[in-house]
This record gives sequence, C-alpha cells and structure tokens, in this order.
Amino acid sequence: MTVNNLLDLYTDYLLVSPGYSTATGLSRLTDSEVSHDKVTRLLSTSIDPKTLWEQVKPLAHEIRSKEGLLIIDDSIEAKPHTKPNPLITWHYDHCEGRCVKGVNFVSSFYYSPDHDMGLPVGVEFVNKNQKVEDKGKVSYKDKETKNDKMRRMVRRAAYNIGSVKYVLADTWFSSAENMGCITGLGMGFVMAIKSNRLVALNEKDKLQGNYTSIETLELEGRTRSVYLKQYDKPVLIGKQVFKNGDGSTGTLYLATSDLNLDFESLAAIYQKRWKVEEFFRSVKNNASFAKAPAKTVRTQKAHFVASMIAFMKLERLKVRHKRNHYDMKSQIWLQATKAAWKELEKLSTPSANFNQIAA
Repeated sequence: MTVNNLLDLYTDYLLVSPGYSTATGLSRLTDSEVSHDKVTRLLSTSIDPKTLWEQVKPLAHEIRSKEGLLIIDDSIEAKPHTKPNPLITWHYDHCEGRCVKGVNFVSSFYYSPDHDMGLPVGVEFVNKNQKVEDKGKVSYKDKETKNDKMRRMVRRAAYNIGSVKYVLADTWFSSAENMGCITGLGMGFVMAIKSNRLVALNEKDKLQGNYTSIETLELEGRTRSVYLKQYDKPVLIGKQVFKNGDGSTGTLYLATSDLNLDFESLAAIYQKRWKVEEFFRSVKNNASFAKAPAKTVRTQKAHFVASMIAFMKLERLKVRHKRNHYDMKSQIWLQATKAAWKELEKLSTPSANFNQIAA
C-alpha cells in the first residue's frame, strides 16, 4: 500500500472513529490488512505541513476566487493528560484567561465566497524548545513568534494560491509589519485593531508626529481614512458596536488597506473571519484532532495535520451533499450504532447447542 493510500485510509479512519484513533485500532478495523507498524511509520515519517498543502492543493485551485479570503488565526487544543514536551506544553489562552496545557497552532484558512467553501492551506505549530533563563527562573519559548509564522504562511499562500483579495486577522496579527507584508505581496487586509492604536488624521500630521488615539474619534457605523503609527500607507478604519450574549456591549475597531470600502462592506468582510472558528470547532469535534495517544512531537504533529486533511474531506462532502459537517457525522454514527445493534442481537440470540446444554 502506498503512502498516499495509507494516508487516505488513516484520514477516513479519523472521520469514523468514535473514540481514540490509534494505530492498533486502524489495524483491527482492516482485519490486520494494514499492520500497526505501517500506521506508526506513516505518522513517524510522512506527514507534515507540506503534506497538508499537497493534499488540499487540487481542491484549493478548483475553488479559487477573485474574492478569495485568507484567514489567519491561532487556536489552542487542551491536552491536559498528555505528557508535556515542546509541542504539548503550557500556553496562555486569551479565551480562558489562564494558561492551558495543550497544542498551540497558527492556521491559514482559504475561504472562497463563490463556493461557500473553506480549506486549511497552511499550519505552523508553536514549539517551545528554546531555553530561557530570567532571574534564576527557567522557561521555554519558540524561537519564532506567531507573527513570524503568520507572515511565512501569507507568503506561501500568495505563491501557492494567488487569488487572495483580503487577508483577515484579529488584533494579535494586526501589526504594521504584518500589514506591510500583506500589501507588499499585492493583497489587501481587513483586520481588527486594538483600541489604543495611535493614528494621524492626515499625512501632514503624520510627518509632524501628531498622533491621537482612535478611541477619541467619532467612528461608530462609519469609516475614516487615517495613518496608523509605524505604518506608512493610509488605511480606512471603522468602529463596530455590538451586544454580547450576556447583554453587555462590545466594541470592535477595524482597519483595511482598501480605501474604497464603506462601513457595511468592511464589517461584512471581517465577519467572514468566523469561518476559521468553524474550522477549528469542526476539526476538533469531527476529525479526531485531539483523539490520538501519539507520544512524540513528530507523531503528534503528523496526527494534527492528518486531522486537517480529514476536515478537507468533510468540506468536500458538505458541498456535494449540501449537509453540514455535524449532520454528516451524526449520520455516520447512526449507521455505526445500527450495525452495533445488529451485532449485539446476533450475540444475544441463544444458539441451538446452548439450548441443548441448558436443557
């Protein structure tokens, strides 16, 4: 069996396995046609972020759009019971407001509005293997920042896909350096920016160093062209006020390199960033992302990448059958439960020999 065929089998297994996905489990599922060792070798040698692009490339090129969006975001998947290593370690989770032990990864997700379809086209893992000593305390960090990883993925997407109109990102990735990287590659950006960002109201103010906080500007429901500090080109900014689920009010400041957008268009484009959140949720819930007892950094990364390839299969099936990921998974598990029910009935039916012995 070739590596690609074995990878195809393994990613299918991730979509149907109800529990932990193991090399032994896949071997048993195939009645030992595929050995445990073959699966272990696959995870140890053959799957990395480059593999992800090789697998999604045909479909990514098929759905390319002039309105294509590249969404950059990071996520943490908790792995509280896994032995710590440079990959599975402690990361600060802004959503939880505390440190969480798990894997922290940055993804580039390509979304085509024409096809209402999205694909992970790149992934970078935070790998804390660099020792740092500060005042007698020892800690570990990645030799690169998440912004370094973000810029590399943007460059790869520009080369591999080409059809990217805007790069979308939250405040974590909205630095002037990142903006310059994106526009330098001929793409636009729509990003959330922090409320303490300083802006000059015109080019003269910028040259004179006259900056003001964006919080002082009347921006709600409208846009304004300004100059961000440390960024040379003019940008359009706007302010969105919204209600949270608990009834409180939230504020979001947006910035774009496209000076021709009105506020409604700016807000609508940024709203598409939610597609990457849907990806994170589905790859974790439907593609066994955290359900593998892999022990080494290499095999753990390989499994995580394989889960993203499995997500691509679900996305393709979504378009083909016009059913969402969760609906299809429910159908798969329903059929599996029916098969298990029949097997239980078979095991529970007394045989003739048993009746004779009982008599």
